[in-house]
Amino acid sequence: YNVNIQNMVRLGLALSSVLASFLSTAIAFTAQTRSNTKSFVSVSSNSCVNRNLNVRYNVPADISDWDTVKSAADREPPPSSFFVLQENSVKAAKLAIDQGERLIEVEYPPLPADVLESEDVSAYDVSKANVRLAVEFAKSFAVEYDMETAILVPDEAELAIALENYQNNRPFPKLQINSLLRNDDDDSEESASNEKGNLSFFQFLFGGNSGTVKPLKGTKMYIILTASAQELPDVEELYNLTRDDDAVICFYNLKLDVLRGDLGAPAFPGKDLQDRFLSRVKPVYYLRTRQYSRSIATPPFILNFQGCLFRSYPGQFQTLLDTGDGQYRRVKGNDIRPALGGFKEELIQELIDIGAIQEESKTLNFLRTGYKTTTWWEEEREEASMEWRT
Repeated sequence: YNVNIQNMVRLGLALSSVLASFLSTAIAFTAQTRSNTKSFVSVSSNSCVNRNLNVRYNVPADISDWDTVKSAADREPPPSSFFVLQENSVKAAKLAIDQGERLIEVEYPPLPADVLESEDVSAYDVSKANVRLAVEFAKSFAVEYDMETAILVPDEAELAIALENYQNNRPFPKLQINSLLRNDDDDSEESASNEKGNLSFFQFLFGGNSGTVKPLKGTKMYIILTASAQELPDVEELYNLTRDDDAVICFYNLKLDVLRGDLGAPAFPGKDLQDRFLSRVKPVYYLRTRQYSRSIATPPFILNFQGCLFRSYPGQFQTLLDTGDGQYRRVKGNDIRPALGGFKEELIQELIDIGAIQEESKTLNFLRTGYKTTTWWEEEREEASMEWRT
């Protein structure tokens, strides 16, 4: 009898030890999950911006007082998670649409910074993430705002990839995923052949007959996804075809800054596309991070720093300095979007002000930057609009 009691006590102690270990692991996992959720982009405690994350949007619900809306958006902090990012980007886009904007841009990293920098992440992974985020973004307009909405990828081959995780091309009511170029209304033998993938060598190499731009009947909002510089003229054609319908075209995570730089190169559209079309695209929600290095005279001799250019319509373009651990401090707000060189200079001036680096002579500074700190599309161009900078 005593032996049985002793065995039962030993068994109880063993079970208690296993249970305690399990609870400890669960608590640690929960804490780590919460930490990762908060680490998307946060703001330092000494920042001038509001850190009240309990508010769903950092823009007042009453938009009748536009000055109050503008003032709140000027100080809006970057999102602390993808959930907050989605809500704030939808709010900013809706405000712009209500003000009559028909060409808008939403730009932000589709994956956390540490994931994007990983060698294991492919263009396919980024594309799938963009599709998932675009569907969530579009759902708000289709379901909550009752707008017939379409997500458009460049062609039918891209469409097949975009629909891999969906049963059909209508994931939600009033929302469809389709292609910008389509052959669905062309019954010719050549069209049927091309749809099956039987393209000639020259058609494959130069695009061939991959379809035509066709508006979708009744659609009030088009969200352009995964388009390259070669497809931008097709987007312009869509805009011209839907101008009378007052349809909205949203450039979603296309990295227009990069695509603009390709204009004018061989086999790419000309620079005039920026003047007549892309310069009219208004950034309504814009979040781009930049990393820099600078040599200094004291150890460690190389200073790595990074910042973020952030804008939530109708607010200013905020220059934010990374203070470590994903914390950002507001450096400056600009009503006119700064050029990339100007953005870098604002970060450097902040580092000088806080004593992180020493101010240099004008000659040495000129040797660092050169005589030109802007790209061609950032310069004032006579035929270009200022919409993309305001």
